[in-house]
Amino acid sequence: MTAAEETATDPQVASAPRSVGVIGGGTMGAGIAHVFAAAGAYVCVVESDPDNVTAAHRRIRDSLSRAAERGKLDSTPDQVLGRVAMLSDIEELPADAELVVEAVPEKAGLKATVLATAELATGEATVLASNTSSLSITELGAALADPARFLGMHFFNPVPASKLVEIVLAPQTADLVRDRVVAWVRALEKTDVVVRDSPGFATSRLGVMLGLEAIRMLEEGVAEADAIDAAMELGYRHPMGPLRSTDLVGLDVRLAIAEYLQGTLGERFAPPQLLRDKVARGELGKKTGVGFYRW
Repeated sequence: MTAAEETATDPQVASAPRSVGVIGGGTMGAGIAHVFAAAGAYVCVVESDPDNVTAAHRRIRDSLSRAAERGKLDSTPDQVLGRVAMLSDIEELPADAELVVEAVPEKAGLKATVLATAELATGEATVLASNTSSLSITELGAALADPARFLGMHFFNPVPASKLVEIVLAPQTADLVRDRVVAWVRALEKTDVVVRDSPGFATSRLGVMLGLEAIRMLEEGVAEADAIDAAMELGYRHPMGPLRSTDLVGLDVRLAIAEYLQGTLGERFAPPQLLRDKVARGELGKKTGVGFYRW
C-alpha cells in the first residue's frame, strides 16, 4: 500500500479532497461548496438555470464574506472564491473529482437521476454522496452501477457554522469509502457521526419528532412559540428551540420529511394540521420571512 493509500484509509489523517463537485447551489449546496473551498479544495458547483448559477455564486460569496468578518476564514474571500467554478451541466464535472455531493431538493426520483448522471461523468474512484436528510441511501444507491462508492453526507444548516456531518452507510457502502469520507469531514474541522441507513437516520428522526410535538403544543394553545423554544433552550440546553429550528430548516422541508417518516415509520410522525396550513399559505420560515416567527 502506498503512503497516499494509507492516508486515504486512516480517518485520523485529515486532509481535504483536492477536487469536489456539488450539484445544487441552494442554501445547503452553497454552504457545502464554501466549507470545501475554504479547506483548500477546488469546487465545481452545478446549477442548470443561468439565474440559479448567479444566485448560487452570490450565496457562496456572501457566505465567505460573513465568515471573514467573523475571523473564521484563513484566506480572503476572493482567494477562496477563486477555487470555485460554476457549471451548467452535471456532465461537465471533472472526471478526476474525488467527491461529488448532490444537494438538490428532497425528491427521490430527482436525486437518483442526478446521482446516476454524476456517476457517468466522473471516474471510478469518485465518491458519490447525497446530502439528503431522510431519504433511503440504499434506495438511492440502487440507481448506480457501483453503489459501493455511495453514501450519505448529511450536512446541517448553516453548513459553515455547524460542527456535525452525519455519515449514512448503506449495506453496499465500501469500508474504504467510509474511511475516506470520515477523513474529509475531519479535514473540514467538523465532527462525524456514522449511522446505518434507516428512515430519518438519527438526526432527522429525533429532530422532526421534537419539532412536530412542539407544533402540536402551539396548535393546542399550550404556550406561545417563544415560550416553547425558551423551555427547550434553557431547560434542556438546546442551542435553538424546535420551532425556530423549523423556521430555519424550512416548514416545507420539515413537512416533506414528516410525510416520508409517516409512510415508513408510522402515524407517530403524522404532520400537525398547523404545519400543513402554514406550508399551504407559503409561510415557510426564514426563507419567506414568516413561519412560526417573523424574520
